[in-house]
Amino acid sequence: MAAGVRAVDPRSAVLNNVRRINDSIEINGEYYDLSRGGRTLIIGAGKAGQPMAGAVSEILGKYLDKGLVIVKDGYLDNSNPIDRIEIIEAGHPIPDQRGVAATDRIINLLNHTQRDDLVICLISGGGSALMVSPVEGVLVADLQTLTAELLASGATINEINTLRKHLDHVKGGQIARYAAPARLISLILSDVVGDPLDVVASGPTVPDSTTFNGALKILTKYQIDDRISKSIIKHLNSGSAGEIPETPKYGDDIFKSVSNYVIGSNQAAGQGALLQAQKEGFHTMMLTNYLQGEAKEVAKVLAAILRQVASKNQPLPRPACIILGGETTVTLQGNGLGGRNQELALASIHDLAGIQDIALITMATDGGDGPTDAAGAIVTGETMQKAQESGLNPQVYLQNNDSYNFFKALDDQLIIGPTQTNVNDIVFLFAF
Repeated sequence: MAAGVRAVDPRSAVLNNVRRINDSIEINGEYYDLSRGGRTLIIGAGKAGQPMAGAVSEILGKYLDKGLVIVKDGYLDNSNPIDRIEIIEAGHPIPDQRGVAATDRIINLLNHTQRDDLVICLISGGGSALMVSPVEGVLVADLQTLTAELLASGATINEINTLRKHLDHVKGGQIARYAAPARLISLILSDVVGDPLDVVASGPTVPDSTTFNGALKILTKYQIDDRISKSIIKHLNSGSAGEIPETPKYGDDIFKSVSNYVIGSNQAAGQGALLQAQKEGFHTMMLTNYLQGEAKEVAKVLAAILRQVASKNQPLPRPACIILGGETTVTLQGNGLGGRNQELALASIHDLAGIQDIALITMATDGGDGPTDAAGAIVTGETMQKAQESGLNPQVYLQNNDSYNFFKALDDQLIIGPTQTNVNDIVFLFAF
């Protein structure tokens, strides 16, 4: 697990992909001249923002002019300040006024760019909530309610970000509008299944493939129209009718001076974990990086795979380690506390009960599963018996979406603290 997180360490990801050569920087074989006479600015948002900014500052040295990066509460390390780059905390996953104020400052910084300037945008998981600039008529409180309703309804991150992009001044490629005519480089740690760049942090530097009409369909799909602000509905309807310009699309000239680079992903984390498991003597398989679906339903499939390994030595013989990556969803029905990883683990207990020498471990790579301080949880064949001996009924906790308190009572949570990175979730299926 630790090897997987280390494989997507934000600082290392930057240093492994960006290097300074005299008066230029080189990224994946492309060179950018730092001696053109313009300024070099750093902007960005995400949980990995501070270590990414520190690495870029180290690379640029004297060529760095100034910067501002927004990070999640608890992710600011005051003991490690970065010269000429300000790090500001804001709310996540529900946006807040601090994020709005910091984003306004980023916009003001970009409003004065010139053709010879270079803007480096640092994007990582959480960027959608942290870098926020609501459209006219929509309050941050309206976005807070919308986000909460979508999360509770089990909407995917792609769907949530479709709405965010059409209610915001910076998402959906619109940072590129503000940065023009400067050269814009985006360094991206992807926290979205499949790494679609227009979805990661709502694609602030990428052409947007979604539309106002698509955003309205998502509201209808989850039947939350009557629970959100009328100002949101009004804005989306105006956009769908062509009264408000769409987000910038493929072919827009503003993207001619934009380059986007993925420097870390769930696949990289999984590969790092897989190599470590091989060193420890396991037969290994990276099954998928596209794990999606309702957490409690996905749990049944993963438990079935682990039962197959335990009973048939298929698809791998013992000792086996099967790794999966992605991001599940939870449709809230109760009022308990938890996250998608802990819910998945809780839903697997019944099907794994009594199986010898196995473990299902699932974790959020950022160290925080949902609104909790746990990264995830551990389930073995003995978890059901432990629960019964403690007077705990897993099904009751599952119905109340209270996975956090269930695993806390058993002392089977993963508590690792903020990792300052975020590339979705990783699930480990072990048969020893």
